[in-house]
Amino acid sequence: MKPLTAPQKSWLTLAALWLVLLVLAALRPLAVPDEGRYGEIGRWMLVSGDWLTPRLNGIPFFHKPPYLYWLEAISLWAFGVHAWALRLVPALHAGLMLVALYLAARAISTDVVARRAAIMLGTGLGFWVGGQYVNHDMLVAAWISVAIWCFATALMASPKPSLWLARMGFVACALGMLSKGLIGVVLPGGVILVWLIWMGQVKKLMQLPWISGLALWGLVALPWFVLAQHTYPDFLNYMFVGQQFHRYTAAVYNNPQPWWFYALALAVLLFPWVFLALGQVRRVTALTLTRSLVMSTAWWRLCWAWVLVIGVFFSIPHSKLIGYILPVLPPLALLAALGWDRLMARRSHAGRVFGGVCGFNLCLAVILVTLVGDVTRSGRAQDVARALACAARPDDTVYVMGAYPYDLPFYAQTTRPLVVMADWPMLRRQAGDGWQRELFEGADFDAAAARSLQPLQTLTQAGASPGGWLVMPASKQTSPTPKVPGWTVFYQGAGWTLYRSAANQGKGEGKDEGKDEGKGKGK
Repeated sequence: MKPLTAPQKSWLTLAALWLVLLVLAALRPLAVPDEGRYGEIGRWMLVSGDWLTPRLNGIPFFHKPPYLYWLEAISLWAFGVHAWALRLVPALHAGLMLVALYLAARAISTDVVARRAAIMLGTGLGFWVGGQYVNHDMLVAAWISVAIWCFATALMASPKPSLWLARMGFVACALGMLSKGLIGVVLPGGVILVWLIWMGQVKKLMQLPWISGLALWGLVALPWFVLAQHTYPDFLNYMFVGQQFHRYTAAVYNNPQPWWFYALALAVLLFPWVFLALGQVRRVTALTLTRSLVMSTAWWRLCWAWVLVIGVFFSIPHSKLIGYILPVLPPLALLAALGWDRLMARRSHAGRVFGGVCGFNLCLAVILVTLVGDVTRSGRAQDVARALACAARPDDTVYVMGAYPYDLPFYAQTTRPLVVMADWPMLRRQAGDGWQRELFEGADFDAAAARSLQPLQTLTQAGASPGGWLVMPASKQTSPTPKVPGWTVFYQGAGWTLYRSAANQGKGEGKDEGKDEGKGKGK
């Protein structure tokens, strides 16, 4: 058998890293609220057949564009309704980010440096945890990185820019916009602009295929936005002004963090490789570049422009989430690979150290993924959903009060919206950035869907109706066996309680479960 070539070793390494990611993606239940929310929107899209309007509990949800939900619905259709099928979507985009880094680094440096950069990216928690977390962050991060690599490589082509690569950059921006909105366009554009200013080559922008590129961008990105605005006249204002501009500038949203939050986040997401990247802050001499790094100063400047533009952009808002900074992992991984090449590659023990760090990171990822199920057990409604799925009939009505169980519809595979009871007029005046606002703001787009939001007075009438089930968070109760007038406890979960309406008694549903009703341990 012939020995493997360097590129073959690299591709096998990338495949192995991605397979590890797929295994990790199967080891934990859905996390709430994010994975429960976004996963259920994709499932509901498949169940309802409405591919235009993302819906949470049957109510329009226009916080983000639909690219994630479309892919989730396709994956659920192909592989069945379970968490792994949802996680395949961000995992594919994590793989895309990995491949894009390897191909770009190989083109501008050597295969050894490119492989090492890919391994550093693929053995960080940003890849192994962020790459299987069901939300929009890895999707937009992947397309931002693809767009930047395409535009930069196109502009560095000699003697003229590569038009086909530039057009691929425009398409990547369109998919980034469909992933999470305007940042899919603004961030790649900002990085490329700052980079060209730094190099004194802004005029190169005029050489891009703007007409054909924008035509491709519009063909991919705009149809859904146009159709959504035609169907819901206030849609564009709500998504771009309310959910993007206001969230970026206002100080009233969740997760306030200090300006240095993302420096700490990167230390965790790319540990410990990020510290090697910091060693590349000072530009090395041309002689050192020629002898060891085999990468021009222009690409060094691109990497740091990439890190600084996106890092500063996300550090400005009051609200910060760790997943926002995922787009800067590829350039940091490349800088880290260059740092390793300069400081460690020629040491006799370098291989053992490198393998040990990779193994440590894998063990850390496995520990985090396997422990998260127990840590988040009381917040999930998975156990209650299983009891409900076994006992309820398809035409039964499920009521919710006190909180919203994001993962319950997904695990119970409900086909009707939950009836959510609350003091909605009061919540419209006082609710913060939470589940209540998500529901009543979405209900303003669809009067028929808004009927699933009912006042608290509905509880008494519902308890006297057949086929009724009530789900409440156990934390809202003051006794181990909570009582609600007109309802009896059917199942006590780890964090939620399932009740059955009085009119539901003795109707034949859930007979086996009824023998032990109220005795569930929430396993």
